[in-house]
Amino acid sequence: MTLIDGTVFAHGVGGSTDLPLPLAYAMVGAAWALALSFAVLALAWRRPRLDPSTPGIALPLWITRTVDSGPSHAVLGVLGVGFTAWVALAAFGGEPGPTNGAPGAFYVLLWVGIVPLSLLCGHVWAYVSPVRALHRAACWALRRDPATGVWAYPARLGYWPAASGLLAFVWTELASPDPGALETVRVWLVAYVVVGVLGGLAFGRRWFERADPFDVYAAFVAALSPFGRRSPDDRRIVARNPLSNLAGLPVDRGIVAVVAVLLGSTAFDSALGTSWWMTEVQSWYAGSPALAVSYKSLGLVAMITLVGGIFVLAARATGGLAGVQRRAMPGELAHSLVPIVVGYVGAHYLSYLVEKGQRTVIALADPLDRGWDLLGLGGLEVSYWLSEHPHLLAVLKVGLVLTGHVLGVIAAHDRFIRLLPRAHHLTGQLALMLVMVGYTFLGLFLLFAG
Repeated sequence: MTLIDGTVFAHGVGGSTDLPLPLAYAMVGAAWALALSFAVLALAWRRPRLDPSTPGIALPLWITRTVDSGPSHAVLGVLGVGFTAWVALAAFGGEPGPTNGAPGAFYVLLWVGIVPLSLLCGHVWAYVSPVRALHRAACWALRRDPATGVWAYPARLGYWPAASGLLAFVWTELASPDPGALETVRVWLVAYVVVGVLGGLAFGRRWFERADPFDVYAAFVAALSPFGRRSPDDRRIVARNPLSNLAGLPVDRGIVAVVAVLLGSTAFDSALGTSWWMTEVQSWYAGSPALAVSYKSLGLVAMITLVGGIFVLAARATGGLAGVQRRAMPGELAHSLVPIVVGYVGAHYLSYLVEKGQRTVIALADPLDRGWDLLGLGGLEVSYWLSEHPHLLAVLKVGLVLTGHVLGVIAAHDRFIRLLPRAHHLTGQLALMLVMVGYTFLGLFLLFAG
């Protein structure tokens, strides 16, 4: 992660020496777990089973009515706008330094916190998003339907605007000259709100579903939530196998770019903490901010391109398909990378979210740094319990990475046997299986190589 208040906040476990077993053993064990998972799937999972249209277990009807009610949407929207305004107060009125909570709100509570929020609650971001709420308010004032805009959203764009927005964010976080500066947070706050509201007015609700970077990010993670709707026509909320919900993630242009940015940027963030980067690469640009930005930018783009390019090649390396079908395979399989993204983000930022998140919330209690304690949190102290138990933290991190990859293998296997001819059900998966093993090795190595 980046410098936010003049201190490097580690979200790894401090290096491979903190593992309760040698790193090589962890990597080999993970590879065996994936290989055994694939073998079990090959023998016992011979027909598609993941279906987003399965009825699931219906939750009480009052839950659906409450979630879908106008007052609930209004309350959540007000909370989202109010929290954004509070962070803006800290960003525009507070003093720069470690006591300002705006950067932490931006890089920790939003970027990292959106993952557990979406996993536990589904796509709740659609209701708490400040730009969606402001867009709904503007449409109400203009007496317009929020679902429609002045123009239809161009189908050829797909998820590409969201992928571009996510790339801009991770570049700001990982490669820009001063990501923790209040000026940086101010620019992002203003740009996100203005572009989001104008985009919604221009293209309607489709803008948020395809072009809003944080909305798309939240929707991808929420696809792995156990909660979903019974069907497009019956909107009752049900509990369902999360992998069945994931199978319903909409496929559109640019979907591979979105998951490549999410996975590649997290891997690059880990690479920045390795001894190789800190001792070798940093010596190439030491003392030159411009060179530092250049090297980091090139490294970030290279990692994202590597992750996405290898996935595309592996997804297309299958037999029994015509040219058009083969070209469509990366998009059809992109959903299988979502569990890997969630597992790696969780492993990489777990302690960071818990510990830096506490500091951020405490700092936001005094947004203008005037000695206020508006939230009654001034007397609290940050608990570093996770960092004080590195072996437990290491086990949690390995478990998150491995769980994400196993779930990704299951999601990919089910989609393969749904799309491929029977003769290629297994052989068609081998290339992607090898890539996922490689992702596991790379993820574990970078996670513990700092």
